[in-house]
Amino acid sequence: GCARDWDGLTCWPRATFGEVVKIPCPRFFEEFTSFLQRNCTQEEYWSEPFPPYTLACGFDEGSSKGPEDQKSYYSAFWRVYTAGYAASVTSLVTALIVFAAFRKFHCTRNYIHMHLFVSFILRAVAVFTKDAVLFADETMDHCLMSTVACKAAVAFFQFSILANFFWLLIEGIYLQTLLLLTFVSNKKFVWWFIFTGWGAPTAVMFAWVLTRIHQQNTGCWDDDENGVVLWIIKGPILLTVLINFIIFINVIRILVHKLKSQEGGGSHSSHFVRLAKSTLLLIPLFGVHYIVFAFFPESTGLEARLYIELGLGSFQGFVVALLYCFSNAEVQTELKKQLCKWQHQEYLTFTHKHGALSRETSPVNYVTQLSLLDKISPKRRTSVLQDGVTTV
Repeated sequence: GCARDWDGLTCWPRATFGEVVKIPCPRFFEEFTSFLQRNCTQEEYWSEPFPPYTLACGFDEGSSKGPEDQKSYYSAFWRVYTAGYAASVTSLVTALIVFAAFRKFHCTRNYIHMHLFVSFILRAVAVFTKDAVLFADETMDHCLMSTVACKAAVAFFQFSILANFFWLLIEGIYLQTLLLLTFVSNKKFVWWFIFTGWGAPTAVMFAWVLTRIHQQNTGCWDDDENGVVLWIIKGPILLTVLINFIIFINVIRILVHKLKSQEGGGSHSSHFVRLAKSTLLLIPLFGVHYIVFAFFPESTGLEARLYIELGLGSFQGFVVALLYCFSNAEVQTELKKQLCKWQHQEYLTFTHKHGALSRETSPVNYVTQLSLLDKISPKRRTSVLQDGVTTV
């Protein structure tokens, strides 16, 4: 028969003589319902795909959607999200250091922020790892590649995505709890949040890996998944997105109610401005932008999905660190205090060294040293007196 074949776009499975293999278009083409076919001939050669990619998968050779243009487009997009994740990692690591270094920031709210920061960092690292392992070599045969390293990279990527969504959900639950009950001062709640934020993704990933091994242990686990394998990952993600969106709407409702009760006689414009600020701050924290395509097939509006989920999503960690750490008034005040403290210490160190140096080089210091030497050395004092008499 015909062996597995990677034609640069799609992996064709092994087939027997005379068998016609039918597969859907690759995911990066928007025509989700189109299919391609190849025939395994008796000469042990694969026939050319029919209909051709140009007809079956929604692009025309003469248009800007040709294969080379598609490759150039995705290469440019790779640079964008790589820059976004790099900026996110840098800012998030800095924010973690700030929260960890100052004891004043050790509280339940910031503990949850820190775990969210870690989930964003893991997500960025997982993207870099997956790209390095799976896509560094353009000549790689994705049909034959099925190593432990590439499977581990994909599993780590899936875990980081799950953990990030669960910690976004925990941020939403915690914020709504604060608005409704104003408690959560006890640290025991932090442990429940930690257990849920990391334990739930671990359990889901354990189920996904076992299902992959026993039902679809093909390639690097990055191919199209069947229903059961797909929904083990997609189901919890959609659930967290839906719950977080409901919480987001409810938090906005609570904020509107509180603003009206606090400023009963205020103008509507001030209410709107404060509400708009609150809403914009909550969008990156809750990941509300994911609701746009959450319940559509992955091929629906692919370019818009890439811009929103991958382009904007890569900068989400940077925005979260900026809003909830570097733009925070308490953080800025504490950093200014620490900066002033360092400057004062530098000044004291400089003046101390300068003063010591001045004393060492002062003429008065030499006179003092001579007087002390005279006191402790009788011989020197006698010789000085004798010299004085001789001189007279």
